[in-house]
Amino acid sequence: MIENIWFIASFWMGLALLASLLSIRLGISVALVEILVGVAVGNLHGGGHPPLLHTTEWTNFLAMLGSGVLTFLAGAEIDPVSLRANLRASLTIGILAFLVPFLGIWAFAQWALHWPMHQAWIAGIALSTTSVAVVYAVMIEGGLSSTALGKMLLAACFINDFGTVLALGVLFADFNLWLVVFIVVSAILLWFMPSWTQKLITRLGQTRVSEPEVKFLFLVLFFMGGLATTAKSEAVLPAYLLGLVVAGVFLRDRTLVHRMRSIAFAVFTPFYFIKAGLLVSLPALATSVVVIALLLALKMATKYVCVWPLSRRFFMRSGEAHYSALLMSTGLTFGTISALFGLQNKIIDQKQYSLLVTVVILSAFIPTLIAQRFFQPSVRTMKAWGRLYQRRIQQGPPILKG
Repeated sequence: MIENIWFIASFWMGLALLASLLSIRLGISVALVEILVGVAVGNLHGGGHPPLLHTTEWTNFLAMLGSGVLTFLAGAEIDPVSLRANLRASLTIGILAFLVPFLGIWAFAQWALHWPMHQAWIAGIALSTTSVAVVYAVMIEGGLSSTALGKMLLAACFINDFGTVLALGVLFADFNLWLVVFIVVSAILLWFMPSWTQKLITRLGQTRVSEPEVKFLFLVLFFMGGLATTAKSEAVLPAYLLGLVVAGVFLRDRTLVHRMRSIAFAVFTPFYFIKAGLLVSLPALATSVVVIALLLALKMATKYVCVWPLSRRFFMRSGEAHYSALLMSTGLTFGTISALFGLQNKIIDQKQYSLLVTVVILSAFIPTLIAQRFFQPSVRTMKAWGRLYQRRIQQGPPILKG
């Protein structure tokens, strides 16, 4: 096993480079390729031998940064004006895309798999999430993040995952003084972050090599991550809200967005996605393949029964509705966070955790692959939906014609 930190770093970055080249060659999202590379390398070992690639404390930290920065950037891509304009669609799709899968998988886990109620709750929460990280990465690569439909989907993802946060908070609340401090400090920072960020950019300009604006944003992200973990929460939770409140500033300063995006995709996110693949054990898949397949099918089915009809109701054509339903069926960041929450708090055991994480990671790959291969819309099509939606919404309640 390699122990030299430089060789380990070069191995991880070599895998990231390989994933990028394969992504370009195959036309598949680099996030999905990095997950598959992690699965392949993580299972390349014989009986009794350690895996070829393993995590260390510093790779775990970089992976955590990857999820936090990517979640922050996803929130920053949501145009506040577009969010208000598409609020009805985003809110309706986001709420039902959480609620229907949560109830369906909770019921299946408790009455079909005979899991105790609290364990079934964890299953329902973990498999009702939507992966902001995957959806955002797909949108960026396809050039769709700036379109009205892309922003609507990202906003729906935010609302969906906010339901996850509320469910964990309400069903498994651990009220303590640090939680109160976290909420108060978060509220203050979220209120002042737009003006602070704008003043920093205005006074310092955008040509300084030292990049003070980027350092300021990382400072706040790191501080809020530390406060969140101290309050027994998760660092990615305030990251999305921070991105959302500075989205208006980022909309006026695209250079800052491109700088942070370059840093995230080149250095941090490969560690996050490759590590996600390392969590998949192929031998475990073989022993629980039926349960995994049923849970994955149920997650996708419950997402579809609410997202596809609502997408059609909000004036999407059939292909765009399929694309929206498939992307809303993905899961990764908040799904693994929810499963890990259950394991660390001894609500679920190691076998249940491995099973849920496997389903979550498969849901990051399979729906996205189908969406990109068969239903990928053009930028022009997604912009056209925004114009159509605005015209129809001004005419009254959305009713699908024909």
